[in-house]
Amino acid sequence: MKILVTGGAGFIGSNLIRFILGGKKPVKIINVDKLTYAGNLENLSGLEKDPRYQFVLADIADAPKIRAVFQEHRPEAVMHLAAESHVDRSIQDAAPFIYTNVLGTQVLLDCCMEFRVKRFLHVSTDEAYGSLREEDPPFTETHPLSPNSPYAASKASSDHMVLACHHTHGLDCVITRCSNNYGPYQFPEKLIPLMIHNAMAGKELPVYGDGTNIRDWVHVDDHCRALLTVLDRGRPGAVYNIGGNAEVRNLEVVKKILKLLGAPESLIRFVKDRPGHDHRYAMDITLIKSELKWEPQIDFPGGLALTVKWYLKNQEWVRRVISKEYQDYYERTYGNR
Repeated sequence: MKILVTGGAGFIGSNLIRFILGGKKPVKIINVDKLTYAGNLENLSGLEKDPRYQFVLADIADAPKIRAVFQEHRPEAVMHLAAESHVDRSIQDAAPFIYTNVLGTQVLLDCCMEFRVKRFLHVSTDEAYGSLREEDPPFTETHPLSPNSPYAASKASSDHMVLACHHTHGLDCVITRCSNNYGPYQFPEKLIPLMIHNAMAGKELPVYGDGTNIRDWVHVDDHCRALLTVLDRGRPGAVYNIGGNAEVRNLEVVKKILKLLGAPESLIRFVKDRPGHDHRYAMDITLIKSELKWEPQIDFPGGLALTVKWYLKNQEWVRRVISKEYQDYYERTYGNR
């Protein structure tokens, strides 16, 4: 089976590709990535000579380029993970999020229709639902979309375009909305890798507001299992929530990391809160559990300990990401992208 994965050099995408190729199914992966700051081919080190894997440098919003990719490779399925995804960056400048997350998604849908792709899996986010109060029940798939950040609004928009394509044109589309991911190869601007890096370096750990915001955490390996399950058995036109059954306050996450590293809590510094900061996300995963028999296997304390160990073992990877050496290499290799 030929699967085109967009954003495969990113955090979740690279873990997904490794997960797929580590399985037993005969498969060919075409990894399409623009190699922005969050795309790092070092995440896929060791796969360069695997005949089942091919990398294509391309911007998903570049319609002629993406059409040429589809024409050459004729994928049977698309797993669409490419996205601008950092909320803080979307607050600073929303335009790249509209360009990639909305326009890029529509380009892919157009190509899927033209080349009769059998299934389009769109990877979205719990942030599209908006924010919950502490007493509210978790989000279900029928919860109305009510995004509060430019990032979340762009993802909600792309979700609507995907479902519109399914209902109007009959393309076999399915959507997943996941909670916060953590694990290996995550870019260190996100909460967990940032806190690990700063704590290892003895730097201050910036925590927004009073740290009481709540997130549900799912390990990236569990997320990858869910994505393959949905790709194989999900209902056309369905939406599936993916979560880890692990609601934790941000401050508690930071304290757990400090404890695992043996670092003092005095490193914590509370900083001005993010504009429009959603208080709580929580996912009801009843549908995917009952219908597709998936549920998370990695509990948060164990998964967090594994993640801290990975970053301790891979400090050179972290150093190269922080120093942007990997970007310098891509500029030399690919020139003006």
